[in-house]
Amino acid sequence: MRRIDLTGDGREDYIVDFRDTKCGDRETTYCGTGGCVMNILVTLPDGKPVFDGHVRSYEIKPKPTKRGAGRTIRFDLHGNYCGGFGAQACVKEKAITATPFAFKQP
Repeated sequence: MRRIDLTGDGREDYIVDFRDTKCGDRETTYCGTGGCVMNILVTLPDGKPVFDGHVRSYEIKPKPTKRGAGRTIRFDLHGNYCGGFGAQACVKEKAITATPFAFKQP
Protein backbone atom coordinates (compact mmCIF):
# COMPACT_ATOMS: atom_id res chain seq x y z
CA MET A 1 0.00 0.00 0.00
CA ARG A 2 1.25 3.46 -0.89
CA ARG A 3 0.08 6.68 0.80
CA ILE A 4 0.14 9.85 -1.30
CA ASP A 5 -2.08 12.88 -1.88
CA LEU A 6 -3.44 12.15 -5.36
CA THR A 7 -6.36 14.58 -5.48
CA GLY A 8 -4.50 17.71 -4.32
CA ASP A 9 -6.76 18.24 -1.30
CA GLY A 10 -3.94 17.89 1.24
CA ARG A 11 -5.17 14.52 2.58
CA GLU A 12 -3.51 11.16 2.06
CA ASP A 13 -5.00 8.84 -0.53
CA TYR A 14 -4.03 5.21 -1.08
CA ILE A 15 -2.82 3.00 -3.88
CA VAL A 16 -3.23 -0.68 -3.12
CA ASP A 17 -1.18 -2.76 -5.57
CA PHE A 18 -1.61 -6.52 -5.34
CA ARG A 19 1.52 -7.25 -7.40
CA ASP A 20 3.40 -8.95 -4.55
CA THR A 21 0.37 -10.56 -2.89
CA LYS A 22 0.11 -14.32 -2.62
CA CYS A 23 -2.80 -16.49 -1.53
CA GLY A 24 -1.31 -19.60 0.00
CA ASP A 25 1.19 -20.99 -2.48
CA ARG A 26 -0.58 -19.43 -5.49
CA GLU A 27 1.28 -16.38 -6.75
CA THR A 28 -1.11 -15.60 -9.61
CA THR A 29 -4.33 -15.11 -7.66
CA TYR A 30 -4.31 -11.34 -8.20
CA CYS A 31 -2.27 -11.15 -11.42
CA GLY A 32 -2.63 -12.36 -14.98
CA THR A 33 -1.88 -11.33 -18.56
CA GLY A 34 -3.68 -8.04 -17.96
CA GLY A 35 -1.49 -7.16 -15.00
CA CYS A 36 -2.28 -7.16 -11.31
CA VAL A 37 -5.23 -5.87 -9.34
CA MET A 38 -4.83 -2.26 -8.27
CA ASN A 39 -7.15 -0.09 -6.19
CA ILE A 40 -6.99 3.68 -5.75
CA LEU A 41 -8.83 4.99 -2.72
CA VAL A 42 -9.24 8.70 -2.13
CA THR A 43 -10.09 10.17 1.24
CA LEU A 44 -13.89 10.23 1.11
CA PRO A 45 -16.47 9.35 3.77
CA ASP A 46 -17.71 6.27 1.89
CA GLY A 47 -14.18 4.86 1.42
CA LYS A 48 -15.06 3.35 -1.97
CA PRO A 49 -12.26 3.03 -4.53
CA VAL A 50 -12.19 5.46 -7.44
CA PHE A 51 -10.35 2.78 -9.43
CA ASP A 52 -10.44 -1.00 -9.19
CA GLY A 53 -8.86 -2.81 -12.12
CA HIS A 54 -5.89 -4.67 -13.57
CA VAL A 55 -2.71 -2.73 -14.35
CA ARG A 56 0.63 -3.99 -15.65
CA SER A 57 2.49 -1.07 -14.11
CA TYR A 58 1.95 2.56 -13.22
CA GLU A 59 3.88 5.78 -12.77
CA ILE A 60 2.77 8.80 -10.78
CA LYS A 61 3.62 11.94 -12.72
CA PRO A 62 5.30 14.91 -10.97
CA LYS A 63 3.13 17.01 -8.71
CA PRO A 64 1.25 19.70 -10.70
CA THR A 65 2.17 23.32 -10.13
CA LYS A 66 -1.48 24.36 -9.83
CA ARG A 67 -2.53 24.26 -6.17
CA GLY A 68 -5.34 21.78 -5.50
CA ALA A 69 -4.87 19.94 -8.79
CA GLY A 70 -4.90 16.16 -8.81
CA ARG A 71 -1.90 14.03 -9.68
CA THR A 72 -1.79 12.26 -13.02
CA ILE A 73 -0.98 8.57 -13.19
CA ARG A 74 0.38 6.84 -16.30
CA PHE A 75 -1.08 3.33 -16.55
CA ASP A 76 0.41 0.50 -18.62
CA LEU A 77 -2.51 -1.75 -19.53
CA HIS A 78 -3.35 -4.90 -21.48
CA GLY A 79 -3.29 -4.17 -25.22
CA ASN A 80 -7.03 -4.76 -25.65
CA TYR A 81 -7.77 -1.46 -23.83
CA CYS A 82 -6.25 0.28 -26.87
CA GLY A 83 -7.90 -1.92 -29.51
CA GLY A 84 -4.99 -4.33 -29.80
CA PHE A 85 -4.13 -7.61 -28.12
CA GLY A 86 -2.33 -8.65 -24.94
CA ALA A 87 1.32 -8.12 -25.78
CA GLN A 88 0.85 -4.75 -27.47
CA ALA A 89 1.65 -1.63 -25.49
CA CYS A 90 -1.31 0.33 -24.17
CA VAL A 91 -0.66 3.48 -22.16
CA LYS A 92 -3.33 5.72 -20.70
CA GLU A 93 -3.04 8.70 -18.37
CA LYS A 94 -5.63 9.86 -15.87
CA ALA A 95 -5.75 12.82 -13.47
CA ILE A 96 -7.02 11.46 -10.17
CA THR A 97 -10.10 13.09 -8.62
CA ALA A 98 -12.89 11.88 -6.34
CA THR A 99 -14.80 10.66 -9.42
CA PRO A 100 -14.61 6.90 -10.03
CA PHE A 101 -13.22 5.74 -13.38
CA ALA A 102 -12.50 2.55 -15.29
CA PHE A 103 -10.70 1.72 -18.50
CA LYS A 104 -13.04 0.31 -21.13
CA GLN A 105 -12.18 -2.00 -23.98
CA PRO A 106 -13.16 -0.56 -27.38
